[in-house]
Amino acid sequence: MADRLDEYRRKRDAARTPEPVPQDAPAPGADNRFVIQQHHARALHWDLRLERDGVLVSWAVPRGLPRDQVRNHLAVHTEDHPMEYLTFHGDIPAGEYGGGRMSVFDTGTYETEKWRADEVMVTLHGDRVEGRYVLFRTARPEPGKREEWMVRRMSPPADGWEPLPDLIRPSRPTPVDALPEPDDEWAFEMRWEGTRAVAYISGGRVRLMSMSDQDITSSYPAVRDLGPALAPTEAVLDGEIVAFDRQGRVRQAPTSVAGRRLPPGLVVSYLAYDLLWLEGRRTVDLPYTQRRELLDGLALSGPAWQTPPSFHGGGQFALDAATEQGLPGVIAKRLDSVYTPGRRTKDWLRIDA
Repeated sequence: MADRLDEYRRKRDAARTPEPVPQDAPAPGADNRFVIQQHHARALHWDLRLERDGVLVSWAVPRGLPRDQVRNHLAVHTEDHPMEYLTFHGDIPAGEYGGGRMSVFDTGTYETEKWRADEVMVTLHGDRVEGRYVLFRTARPEPGKREEWMVRRMSPPADGWEPLPDLIRPSRPTPVDALPEPDDEWAFEMRWEGTRAVAYISGGRVRLMSMSDQDITSSYPAVRDLGPALAPTEAVLDGEIVAFDRQGRVRQAPTSVAGRRLPPGLVVSYLAYDLLWLEGRRTVDLPYTQRRELLDGLALSGPAWQTPPSFHGGGQFALDAATEQGLPGVIAKRLDSVYTPGRRTKDWLRIDA
């Protein structure tokens, strides 16, 4: 006799996947447990699973559960999963259904306010996720296709939470002829002369915005992998996209580099040197030293992204290093300076080599 796990079993070979594949029919339980798994499959997404009638009713949520009430997120209803999936984590082999790394993002209990065929309203009590959510079906599915739902956060976010900003324009330095004094009141960074871009990272996705408010994400496909690498952390970064040659020397990233086919020997990298928003908190009003400490804490280091060094004091040393590397100069940033979106500031200075 068929049971609610038949579709789950049909899609999996117990000899090839580490996932639990129970043969017994599911038995009803307390209907109050949930798990959220972070799934690095063909595309990063999160799986929300709610215990119901002995199985875990499941939705794939590409951008994760909303963390505020500003936006609804897509949720795709998938097959029911066995209760053993509450604690499952591991690597599903490539080529198998759902192949990729899966980890437990959060687990806990929930209360049911409403459970209908087209709407589910629950309050989650987890270590990382707490709040009231509603899932609702947007339309009846076509034959052979999965149901598309949306998920909305109903309860207010945590105190002090600010939604991810749509646009923060870059701060700009003031050109000067000499290094600032006294030296120990400033930090010095290399001047890259690449493509300036603010990176908005949310739900494992990256959106790159240029100085002219243009979305340039599609021009730099390698940088898009920063989203899944940083997930579930959400942040807004200021930086530049620069092309390096095989010797690690900088080559300016002009428009001709902004595409999928690069000139031979060039590698594009996003250099993040400031942090403007992190996990629901605007950081532009923090002094440079605190922003930099938070940025360094993200440990950005990957095939197409990194955080370049910052030197506290030692302006002449930094300028000499820029000259040696063939860079046009340095940027000096006052240690106590706040970030000034869209404005030129004398707390940031541009000095030519």
